[in-house]
Amino acid sequence: MRLLISILLCFTGISVLAQDPEFSQYYAAPLYLNPAFTGTTNDHRFIANYRNQWPNIARGYVTTALSYDYNMYHANSGVGFLATMDQAGTAGMKSSQFNFLYSYRVVVANKWVIASGLSFGYAFRTIDYNKLVFGDQLQFDSRAQVPSDDPALFNLGMSSYFDFNSGILAYNKTFWIGFSASHLNQPNRSLLNQESVLPIKTSIHGGIRIPLSRSPLKHAQEPVLSPSFVYKHQGRFDQLDVGAYFLYQPIVVGLWYRGIPIQQEANDNLSQDAVVVILGFQLPKFEIMYSYDFTVSNLGSISGGTHELAIKYKLEIVQSAKTKKRGAMIPCPTFTHHR
Repeated sequence: MRLLISILLCFTGISVLAQDPEFSQYYAAPLYLNPAFTGTTNDHRFIANYRNQWPNIARGYVTTALSYDYNMYHANSGVGFLATMDQAGTAGMKSSQFNFLYSYRVVVANKWVIASGLSFGYAFRTIDYNKLVFGDQLQFDSRAQVPSDDPALFNLGMSSYFDFNSGILAYNKTFWIGFSASHLNQPNRSLLNQESVLPIKTSIHGGIRIPLSRSPLKHAQEPVLSPSFVYKHQGRFDQLDVGAYFLYQPIVVGLWYRGIPIQQEANDNLSQDAVVVILGFQLPKFEIMYSYDFTVSNLGSISGGTHELAIKYKLEIVQSAKTKKRGAMIPCPTFTHHR
């Protein structure tokens, strides 16, 4: 039986509880993390991300993202496109957003690169009215199709809004550090013609690539350890992801922790959220990663954990000798390997 309180939670106007969808494999969704990552590759890059969070709790949250980006060497720029779809709860609330991204890079001293990025998006938010149960329907058999006279039904509609994001990234072949800010215009996404502001989300992220051996052979594969972190803040919510990838091509494994152990459970935060295990395969043009979140919060095993899949494909760009030389001057940040 679908309870009224579940419905109210789906489209409540309390803005401080609004939070963005997230990916445990955050570097497998670089354009979603920071628009400054746009074009930080030597190829055409296609990425698909799928996340099924807490499937045992009211159908949980299902998030899908599709992205494409391209490095315009001649203009020290990158362009890209990102589509994100999110569905939550038994009432079928759906959010869809389409973003165009642009980044610009400047090479500075000691082979460091500074990249800045912008993202311009348009979003839609809807709910399936046929799956809603209102207060005046609860007195009848839940199996009966009884129409509702609740005034809220007639106020429900589709929400659409513009959304603007920005970010900056500094990197070389070994280190990277970045900052991004999303929802700079704080759009109103209420379905009830009221105010439900999406608060600004900020993120600080960084990492390092550590080769574990030095082979004398130029093209030999070497094991690599890559610790990294992401800290996010949105409204009253903050979160820290910290862990590391280990690569010995073509195998990639990772272990992550999400939460802030020294912080008490307060202000709707989960101080101990999940332990994430990642396993994948990485080839020169193709990469596939699977991760599972073991819930360590009070939800425990009843949540069903979280499944996540990321697929990446690179299409090689045909370059002239002059373009190759220019592109070689721009290192690419990576948590796994560097070509």
